[in-house]
Amino acid sequence: MPTVSVIIPTYNRAAFVTEAIDSVLAQTFRDFELLVIDDGSTDDTCDRLAAYGERIRLISQENHGVSHARNIGIRAARGQYVALLDSDDLWLPKKLDMQVAVMEAQPDTPLCHTEEIWIRRGVRVNQMKKHQKQGGYIFPNCLPFCVISPSSVMIRRALFDDVGYFDEHLPACEDYDLWLRVTKTYPVHFIETPLIVKRGGHDDQLSRIHWGLDRFRIQALDKLLQAGGLTDEQSQQARQEFERKCEIFAQGCAKRQKTDEAQQYRELAGKYC
Repeated sequence: MPTVSVIIPTYNRAAFVTEAIDSVLAQTFRDFELLVIDDGSTDDTCDRLAAYGERIRLISQENHGVSHARNIGIRAARGQYVALLDSDDLWLPKKLDMQVAVMEAQPDTPLCHTEEIWIRRGVRVNQMKKHQKQGGYIFPNCLPFCVISPSSVMIRRALFDDVGYFDEHLPACEDYDLWLRVTKTYPVHFIETPLIVKRGGHDDQLSRIHWGLDRFRIQALDKLLQAGGLTDEQSQQARQEFERKCEIFAQGCAKRQKTDEAQQYRELAGKYC
């Protein structure tokens, strides 16, 4: 069995996905399997993927969204570790090598993530201070927004049996939801070396398709608070963030003349007071 199962979900990204695959095949660490989940592409993705032959495990399905595609890949994975890669991102050559070394040296570490290089519309940009990555018990850091990039993680396969999979009911912020479930219990390891290239600014990104991403973070926080299992401090932190996000989102709705929705979120803000 391979040490690592690499999972790439893709949908109508023929121009990007081959570059992502090539960055995996160029890894210095070689004991991996590469699963590509084609989520119902209608462009020439299938033809491009077919050219890789047995170098990839191709799973094709009707379009169900990125969470479903990732979950299909995770359930099919045979490796001890799972590494995710979005089809518009790239890995640098030593990514798997360095992360496997960490996971082997720290058997109690369930998740390792790395620093990243940001490219927006072909131009390298600097991350803002609020996006600074960290390791350890980072639950409070994960509450405002997603601070772990899916393309940067390596996860012990068994962790999904403990905390669950990506929530397929969330059309966006599904990673935010999962990292909250992980970090409320476990510390994570952070590699300060940039090992991924995160490419953004294109029209099919979920952040550009869905207005008001905080509505999905609010759903994730609501679900987390209802599930319980938080410490008193974590519960207070999550309630405060839930209230803050509801109030900010209500203000955004009001500015867009969405009066009923604004009132709905103002009332929701007091749910855990």
